[in-house]
Amino acid sequence: MPSLKSHVVSFVLRHSRKQAFSSPENLQRWIAYARKTENHQPPASLRSRFEVTTRSVDGFPVYEIAPKTGERKRILYLHGGAYVFQITSYHWGLIADMANRLGFAITVPIYPIAPEHDFHAMFGMVGKVYRQMLDETEAQDIVFMGDSAGGNMAVVLTMMAAEDALPLPSRHVLISPGLDMSLANPEVFEAERNDPWLGIPGGLEAIRLYSAGIERSDWRISPLYGDLSVLPKTLLLTGSHDLLSPDNLIFAHKARAAGVEVEVVYEQGMFHVWPLIDMPEARRARDSIVAFLGSEIASDQVESEAITWSAKASSSEPFKTGLAST
Repeated sequence: MPSLKSHVVSFVLRHSRKQAFSSPENLQRWIAYARKTENHQPPASLRSRFEVTTRSVDGFPVYEIAPKTGERKRILYLHGGAYVFQITSYHWGLIADMANRLGFAITVPIYPIAPEHDFHAMFGMVGKVYRQMLDETEAQDIVFMGDSAGGNMAVVLTMMAAEDALPLPSRHVLISPGLDMSLANPEVFEAERNDPWLGIPGGLEAIRLYSAGIERSDWRISPLYGDLSVLPKTLLLTGSHDLLSPDNLIFAHKARAAGVEVEVVYEQGMFHVWPLIDMPEARRARDSIVAFLGSEIASDQVESEAITWSAKASSSEPFKTGLAST
């Protein structure tokens, strides 16, 4: 049963943020207002807890959150915001929690957003960020995590990397991702009525602003129609009151059919990107993320121990052979 706080948050969203997505004109007004107030910088509380460094890629900042010196595991975090809104304090809260609990370094690109920039600028920038990460870190030690539009970008970026024959990330964590912008699934119209946050008219306007004229059914905009077989093991978190949820479930089914291991957290009564909000359901979702990525650490440790044992056994073989020959 959804918590009291989730009901309160849902009520507030329906009477505030939902308005931004009710029409193209409203979305444009919200964007104009946001540009006067947005601040992409990590909050002071995060800087006091972690080592935070900044570099520039294509003129845009990339933050590195480092909880442990020399930690080899890294997350590329792609924030949501319908491709038109900047990273928020809610994103930074999740990022800080993951850095603290997992001990991973987290790379956060403040990528170019629409309408000032488009698809090509976005993926040109994050593509360079990923290539730089590969220069420093093995792909098997990199995780892509993204919420909403950032979840879409994580999947598209992996597909683009596969096309370019680049090493691919080891895992995906997708939080309420937008994976089909074509509106081919009639269930999304029913889901919109239960969604306290997103709306189709404003969503379509956001897509128009960033897509650079690419068809909405193209896999670069709707990765549901891309080659899902290239994707890594994936944790997908989606809620029953999110208009993107019907397509998320289709994605999970298609990805599994393509041979991808997909774990789904489907939370009844939850709205879009609920794991970003401080409430009981979000804490459960974050526990699922930590367990999913923590299992990767355990798996690597087992593999490392196996390699070490194999090396020891191999190094002792000549000695055993010598004994057998005497």
